[in-house]
Amino acid sequence: MNATSPMSLHLFAHCLYSLAIYSLNMALLHQLALSCIPGIGPVLARNLLSYCGDAEEVFKAKSKHLALIPGIGFKTLKFLKEHSALQRAEQELNFIEKFKIKTFFLTDDEYPKRLRNCADAPIIVYFKGNANLNAGKVISIVGTRNATEYGKEICKSLIEDLKVHEPLIISGLAYGIDGAAHKEALKNAVPNVAVLAHGLDRIYPAQHRAMAEKMLDCGGLITEFMSGTIPDRENFPKRNRIIAGLADLTIVVEANIKGGALITAELANSYNRDVFAYPGRVYDEFSQGCNFLIKTNRANLMTRVADLEYMMGWTTDQILPLKSQLSLPLNLSEDEQNVADLLYANGSLGVDDLAIKSGFQQSRLVMIILGMEMNGSIISLPGKIYKMA
Repeated sequence: MNATSPMSLHLFAHCLYSLAIYSLNMALLHQLALSCIPGIGPVLARNLLSYCGDAEEVFKAKSKHLALIPGIGFKTLKFLKEHSALQRAEQELNFIEKFKIKTFFLTDDEYPKRLRNCADAPIIVYFKGNANLNAGKVISIVGTRNATEYGKEICKSLIEDLKVHEPLIISGLAYGIDGAAHKEALKNAVPNVAVLAHGLDRIYPAQHRAMAEKMLDCGGLITEFMSGTIPDRENFPKRNRIIAGLADLTIVVEANIKGGALITAELANSYNRDVFAYPGRVYDEFSQGCNFLIKTNRANLMTRVADLEYMMGWTTDQILPLKSQLSLPLNLSEDEQNVADLLYANGSLGVDDLAIKSGFQQSRLVMIILGMEMNGSIISLPGKIYKMA
């Protein structure tokens, strides 16, 4: 057969395709393995990736080199050199392929951009559904599992009024406020995603299975946990950081003074995200948490969506005219110039988008922004949005 015949070219193309699929599978296999090694959490995993380049290189690296990385101890080295993590990863890879699960690794372009900016973001998340996790407006709604009619009515009016903004709604699929938020979002055809405290091979609570299945057509399910992981109590606080990290803001509808909703609000504050809370009567048990958040300035008081629109700058009257590039101040540092160029090019940007586009760590970016605010070169708008003065 001639080397350039159509048959030989077809075989060559098929071999290249097979090689590409094999390479992708090997990369994912090592990413999965890295995520399930005991003792390697999100922060240490980032250190390993920073030193080694990618997950596959982490497993190929020599022990003497890995030992130099901060946080790596003898036990972690031992787990890295054993084959149990790779074997578990192979099982998960089979599950992912069988049920068409999407995976987003920390270095992937498709990884949720808001979550990536959180220092403790999981290095890999598993997703099933069709929602855009990087939608223009993402809102988390949380609250008590013992929702009252007051809380359910708030969820109803809240989703109806938010619909005009075409947001993505995030919640936790739990009883109470979570369930009410998902239910109203489905009723109004608003995309919504549930963050699970277990693997994608089950639904908890089981009573919400039908609702979860509907969400696959108008949203989805996301988790950091592999299949086979059961909803243990310690998984829910971990789940809460993803609820807070995926969104621009968190709304607490009803909450006790103790519980997951207040943990989520605290996490959102730590990520420099806005928090809103609906007030309630002072003697109502399931309004005490919201009243506490408002009283201690941990949340903005919210009575209607217009409050949120104003604070987040989501109304058209918050849009200010752009200035010409010629008016750029001449006394900016190199870092400030980079931020200024981004703001002129985009009109206005939030902290998360500025961090992504500039490549600056948030801690460094906050200092740059503070300096620019002090010298009057930028203006801070509601919702932690910035534009040139």
